[in-house]
Amino acid sequence: MIRIDDLHKSYGATAAVRGLSLAVGPGRICGLIGPDGAGKTTTMRIVCGLLAPDRGTATVLGRDCTREARAIKSRLGYMPQRFSLYPDLTVAENLRFFADLFAVGRQERARREAELMEFSKLGPFRERRAGRLSGGMKQKLALSCTLIHTPEVLVLDEPTTGVDPVSRREFWRILRDLANRGLALLVSTPYLDEADLCDDIVLMHGGRAIARGTPAEVAAGFPRRLLEVRGPGLSAAIALLRETPVAGTDARRYGDRLHVVYTDQDQAAAVRARLAGLAVEVSPVGPGIEDAFVALLEGAS
Repeated sequence: MIRIDDLHKSYGATAAVRGLSLAVGPGRICGLIGPDGAGKTTTMRIVCGLLAPDRGTATVLGRDCTREARAIKSRLGYMPQRFSLYPDLTVAENLRFFADLFAVGRQERARREAELMEFSKLGPFRERRAGRLSGGMKQKLALSCTLIHTPEVLVLDEPTTGVDPVSRREFWRILRDLANRGLALLVSTPYLDEADLCDDIVLMHGGRAIARGTPAEVAAGFPRRLLEVRGPGLSAAIALLRETPVAGTDARRYGDRLHVVYTDQDQAAAVRARLAGLAVEVSPVGPGIEDAFVALLEGAS
């Protein structure tokens, strides 16, 4: 439903997208994962027909995103990074405005509004002004407005940035429900933990895809082994490994845990010995997306 082949786009001397290819089928969530400046937003704007590529092609439902943008409009929903609704209008008024914008008929509009209010759990807030909604509720309203014309393809640019963790989980539950209904979703995010919520991911850096596949496939590409360190003595463990590191290992902190990258069992035994006596648990773990992404970035540098 979305296909990108050898896409290139530059802004002057700055290459934003360099040779990107991907495909998204019905019922799938494809995540563009990477930091700011990776090329995610430029890619999405090309898919939505808002930018023309320098080279390569992007199609939605078999139509060229540059030459046939108007034909695609009624079948595609785009949710940009910034909250783009009208803060002085209520939840219901925003939905009606976007229904008018997409020429949704009066009877269909009423049915879709009721369905989306139920779907997003915004019904109790229908008369609240959008500017007075919480961050998570604003994002759900923006998504509801994006869905008012019943698109088959959704393009969502960092939809959970700045949203609290509980609202992020709820928002992704809604996205999964949409995929289960057969929609194709292209979603960008700077949060690596959201990669595991996608069916397929493309890790982006400097405008290039440095890895692609299912989250499990990308994580399985991690080339070394891992020990995970957890517990109340974590800070002491980090300080000790920084002061006297074990040769051939690399320690990286991820929130409330430390991952120690190693190659052979002698190194693992040396790490355990170094941390003996501290209030931590040391255990082998499989790699995650964060581990794979850091290793890929090191390899690309």
